[in-house]
Parts: sequence; structure tokens; C-alpha cells
Amino acid sequence: MATAMTAATAGLIGATSEAATAASGCRVNYTITSQWADGFTASIDITNLGDAVSGWKLGWTFGAGQKVTSGWSATYAQSGSAVTAANASYNGSLGTGASTSIGFQGASGGSNPAPASFTLNGVTCTGGVGGTPTPSQSPTQTPTSNPTPPPSGGGGLVGWATQNGGTTGGGNASTVTVSDSSALSSAIRGTNASVVRVSGTLSCSGMLQVGSNKTIVGASGATIAGCGLNVSRAQNVIIKNLIFRNWNDDAINVQYSTNVWIDHNSLSNGYDGAIDIKRASDYVTVSWNKISNHNKAMLLGHDDGNGGEDRGHLRVTYHHNWFDATTQRHPRVRFGNPVHVFNNYYYANGGYGVASTMEAGVLVEGNYFDNVKDPYHRGEGSSPAGNLVARDNYKVNSGAGDAGGSVASVPYSYSLDSASSVKSVVTGGAGAH
Repeated sequence: MATAMTAATAGLIGATSEAATAASGCRVNYTITSQWADGFTASIDITNLGDAVSGWKLGWTFGAGQKVTSGWSATYAQSGSAVTAANASYNGSLGTGASTSIGFQGASGGSNPAPASFTLNGVTCTGGVGGTPTPSQSPTQTPTSNPTPPPSGGGGLVGWATQNGGTTGGGNASTVTVSDSSALSSAIRGTNASVVRVSGTLSCSGMLQVGSNKTIVGASGATIAGCGLNVSRAQNVIIKNLIFRNWNDDAINVQYSTNVWIDHNSLSNGYDGAIDIKRASDYVTVSWNKISNHNKAMLLGHDDGNGGEDRGHLRVTYHHNWFDATTQRHPRVRFGNPVHVFNNYYYANGGYGVASTMEAGVLVEGNYFDNVKDPYHRGEGSSPAGNLVARDNYKVNSGAGDAGGSVASVPYSYSLDSASSVKSVVTGGAGAH
């Protein structure tokens, strides 16, 4: 059940170094979007009810020793129990009635109460605690008490899936544990919020349909063998900590879907794409996955002739993935701009690393290319060249790469590991655990 807190001001905010004018008011919605034994994620919606501001700083105090461990869409600082979140470069200006959303991952102990109040630019916004339970699917399996914690290696959500309201999956809905493909297929359909925990090895064929507002998370060693997950016409989906092998179509296919986070999975020895994203999908993050013993890794945009659906969409972040001697498509991109490829580890890829084609704009940043003769290029097969900007990449026994053109700027905050450290960081944390 999501915990929500709303605060509405009764006064004015005085002039500060962040404020463009002398007066403002605010409303804050604080929601715990996911929680496990010793941690949680939260989203915060900030609405400006007064004069326009060109900069803001939100402050609050934790009441039970919670700590912010990572965050997005703001710069976070914590001293003791006191936390501040200052605007990022792209979301500091808020007109009257305008809103912005930020979020963070935190550590907690036995309790995790919402903050009692917030300040905006130094003045308190007061209000009561409220909210409604997150709807959950009526399970036919036995619920467990808490969702499986996220695996080690990497913090919270980063990248495009933080945009457009963020990606929370099933949130804090009751967890349903499944141990066969029929139960899994039933549990992940529909639009009710649900956290589905996969246990053991599930054998299947074809593609299992995934509905909206779902978190699909594997227990240690959980395996989907022979089939894949089809995220089609869905919103707000998280897939993490699963082993996929021997799929006979795609392992994970995303189409006509928004706000999807694919994190900490291990994929090997399948037929077609490991993680393919296409047909107007948008706001997707692909992070901390390991792909091995496979040819076609990650396709973004399925056809040169699909611009009518794909222009203005296909915005995806790929970070901290391990492409272990896979052949091609890491990723192969059409139309998406900007597509952000950062801090991935490429090892002995026989075909190529990244390809930017057909009107795409790809930022290839801070990656580690190890024995990759063709780390990145523009154009592929019959597809014309797209734009590709490469910066701060680290190359060992690898080619120079082909870059050119310009790429739109990314709208979110992120931390970049030094490229030379990416091999050890990614091999130590990527994949299912």
C-alpha cells in the first residue's frame, strides 16, 4: 500500500537565493512507492501555488533514522535527519500552478513514517497525512509479506523511466509468489497494481502478456526458460532479478508502452532479441543487465518505415549493462533522440557495440570497450546513418569508433562512474542475484 502525505501552505515564502520573486506557496505529495525490509523508494510531487520561481529547495526531516542513498531529478544532501533536495538544471523554473516530480531511494529500519512537514525555500508547508491504498490484484497464490529487495550493484532508478511521472511498478501492493508459468501468466495480466515474485524455474514457450502497474521480481535463482515477457500497451512496469534462457521469440519485448524499468536480469542463449523496444514505446530504463552467449542483444525501433509511430518517442537509457561476448545491437537505434548509453561494459563483441541509424540521436558516454573492434558507428545494414556523440569512453584493444552530428540533451540528473572503473563496477553488480 502506498503511503501518501499532502502539505498545503498557509503562508508566504520569503525571498531566497533560489527564488525569483518574493512570494510563493506550495503543495507537496510524498508517496512511498516501494518498501522492503531495510529500504524503500519514494516520489515527491511539488506544486507551486504562488508566484513563479526560478529555483527551489525542498527540505524535510526524517523521524525514524531514514537515509537517502540515491535520487533523481534533484540534488540531495543530508545532515543527520535533515534532508534537502535542490532543483536540477532543467526543473528549477516553476510558474504559478506548475508542478515537478522528484524521487529517491532510501534506507530505513523497522519503521518508515512519512515526514511530518516540508519547507520550500525555507518556509514551512503544513498539512495532514492522507492517501488511498494502492489497488492490488486478488491473488490466487499465497501472498508473502514483503517484496523481494532489489539486488546489489546499483542504486535506484535513473534515466528516462524517471520522467513522465516516474516508474513505480506495483508499488507497495501485496506480493504474490508464483512458481509455474500458468500462475505467472495469470498474475501479470490486467492493470491492477501487483508485485509478482517468481520462484524456481518456470518452463514455457512463446510470450507472456504483461499488463500495467506490475513489478515482476525474481527470488534468488528464479529462471524463465523457453519463453519471454511481452510488455504491450502497458504503463508503469518493472522487471528485475530474473534469469532468462532459451527463449523462442524475444526474452523481453516492449511495444506501445511507457515507463518501463528493466533491471538486474541475466539473459542468455535465446532465439531473437534479448531486450527489444519498439512501436512508440517511451520513457524506458535498461540497467544492470548481463547478456551472454547470444547474438542480438537490444534493438530500439524495429523498422526504418515506422517513423509515423516512432518519431518523438523511443527515449531510452541504457546504463551499467554487461555485454559479455555478445555479437550486435548494444543497442541498435532508430528514431529515438536522445538515447543515452552510459557506463556499460562491452567485452569481445564480434559484430559491433552501438549503432545509430535512421534519424536517431545517441549519446555514448563513459563506457568501457574491451576487445571490441567496432565500438560504435552510424548506419547499419540498409538503414541510413543517425547522429552519435561519443565522450569519455575507455577503450582497451578496441577500434576508434565512428561519431558525428548532434544529439539532444538528456533532461534528468545522473551520476557518471569514471570510464576506467566501469569494468570492475559492472562485472561486480550486473545480472540477476
